[in-house]
Amino acid sequence: MKLFDLTAPTPFNSEKVSFGRHETFALRYGWLTKGFQALQKSKDERVFESDDATVELGVGRNMVHAIRYWLQAARLIVRKPKGGFETTKLGEFLFSENGRDPYLEDEATIWLIHWLIASNAEMATAWYWFFNRFHKPEFTGEEVSASLLDFAKQQIIAKTAETTLKGDAALVLRMYVQSKGNTRTPLEDALDSPLALLRFVSRMPESRNYVSKPDVRDGLPSGIFGFAVAELFKARGDNMLPIATLMYSNDAYPAIGSVFRLTENALLRHLETFIREIPGCFELRETAGIHQLYQLIDIEPIKLLEKHYGRKPRKVAA
Repeated sequence: MKLFDLTAPTPFNSEKVSFGRHETFALRYGWLTKGFQALQKSKDERVFESDDATVELGVGRNMVHAIRYWLQAARLIVRKPKGGFETTKLGEFLFSENGRDPYLEDEATIWLIHWLIASNAEMATAWYWFFNRFHKPEFTGEEVSASLLDFAKQQIIAKTAETTLKGDAALVLRMYVQSKGNTRTPLEDALDSPLALLRFVSRMPESRNYVSKPDVRDGLPSGIFGFAVAELFKARGDNMLPIATLMYSNDAYPAIGSVFRLTENALLRHLETFIREIPGCFELRETAGIHQLYQLIDIEPIKLLEKHYGRKPRKVAA
């Protein structure tokens, strides 16, 4: 049995957090595919710990660790109770050789990877925090670091080194800001993460400030938005959620409006579009002036991805 259900969004737990496990490397194009398929092809569940891992993946030892981390953060593989790793149903759906989009050719997959990471409070705590708890629209890198340090001090039980937290804060920004081709920046650091394509964070011209504001996000695919909605219902075990709960992270769970940096009107518009596309599954109702979303039938989130990508697996080129 695949461990797919274990990869669903879980509430923030002050005793289950992860910082600094990426070896300071941002997620790069090709890493998820390379790491996932190496695990799937190998009969060794401990492929990332093997002596041949650097040869198999074609990168240095620290990058092997980073690839392994990002696969877990993106909920594509999980560590087995007795050691080693297992691919998830979602990982196989996307990144198998005959998966729906193993090479990130569909921008929807990048939106999906963003949701998977930013809703993973246990494995990608800094990313969960930035998109669900940090709501300042304009800020400096120092302010992000200071806010993450405060969050860790107040809400996380285990003590984490200040340098580790600052490194995570810097990496969050680096992963989402498109590089400007500064010739003084080392090539390895200038390579954009695929998540920079989503433009959730930008650098202000002639300034040290960054901007990350709610927006309409017309590029957010309905199928990916719907997957996030269905996942949140499944994780919470509810059949009704107030729109405010979907919009803002007012408890330990991630919020769709926050993760995708949506305005309130944009959230409602995306909801209305999504509901029209899969009639009979969800319904918006207003009771005593409070907008609420109802799930009318139980639906597996991955079924909504099948609707977007198509039911047939992608054909591998000969």
